[in-house]
Amino acid sequence: MFQSPSHSLVSTVRRTLVLGAAAVVTGLASIAPASAQDTDFPTKPLRFIVPYPPGGPLDSSARLLAEKVRASLGQPVIVENRAGAGGNIGADLVAKAAPDGYTLVMGAVATHAINPWLFANLPYDPIKDFAPVTIVAAVPNVLVMNVDFAKANRINTLADLIDYAKKNPDRLNYGSGGNGSAGHLAGELLKARAGVQAVHVPYQGASPAQLALLGGQSDFMFDNLAASAPMIKDGKVKALAVTTLQRSSLLPDVPTMDEAGVKGFDLGTWFGIFTTGGTPPDVVAKLNKAYADAMRQPDIRERLLAMGSEAQPMTAEAFAEFVKKEKAKYQEIVKLSGASLN
Repeated sequence: MFQSPSHSLVSTVRRTLVLGAAAVVTGLASIAPASAQDTDFPTKPLRFIVPYPPGGPLDSSARLLAEKVRASLGQPVIVENRAGAGGNIGADLVAKAAPDGYTLVMGAVATHAINPWLFANLPYDPIKDFAPVTIVAAVPNVLVMNVDFAKANRINTLADLIDYAKKNPDRLNYGSGGNGSAGHLAGELLKARAGVQAVHVPYQGASPAQLALLGGQSDFMFDNLAASAPMIKDGKVKALAVTTLQRSSLLPDVPTMDEAGVKGFDLGTWFGIFTTGGTPPDVVAKLNKAYADAMRQPDIRERLLAMGSEAQPMTAEAFAEFVKKEKAKYQEIVKLSGASLN
């Protein structure tokens, strides 16, 4: 005959079930995704790698923004320069860091769009190994000429330069900061699109290339607008066109390459913030908000503009799509230039 279980037995079973459920909950919590545990991010200082030497626009922008986001993130951001191999050394440090959002890099068109096609043995994947946070700024390059050469040959516009090049196919040369640099690629694209010839003269960096242009050792170059703007305004070099599809607010009277007759010419310099691939989305979102909010503040926008950089914050998702398109675009341009490293 069936008998009801005793009260003590029922109590024991209930206690066992409760303890078992608690153990399951604890176990689930221990294996919860990192995003569920990072609601208090950050709890320690952040490391911000600049993969280029101190003093340039990327370095200056990183330090300027580090001061601003400290208040919103509640932690200091330590900027560290790790230059070398065209930006690859610093970028690789972040690619191989822990995917927790505490290590950032000020990546650029070189590290994430050009270098993948220049370097046969790039140590990182520019897409898979990074989590884009936000673009910081886009800066046009500008085609500038030696003033005396332009005056002596009556070159006042891009059309004049192209006409001169066609009539003097062995006369022109142009300088750049090195093989595979943005200035080199822009020069090769001009030659291909305009059907002209010019000898490329690579220098060890943009500064020596500028000095060569000022001294008349080269006839023209495509330079970063932030670096050339003071020389243009002082009349030390002659600006013919900017390399983006939109004019720059820094030089509103200078036409684009497209407007000046070389259609579809769009090669701008940009830089932005990345963290390590696999970083939880909520951490990336928190970083995006902190940096985007900082860039929208009038004093930051003015200081970036004074350095020749126009702040252009965007969502992490939009920045990721932008980087993919830039990487695809430069594949053709690098191939056209014939440049390769290691």
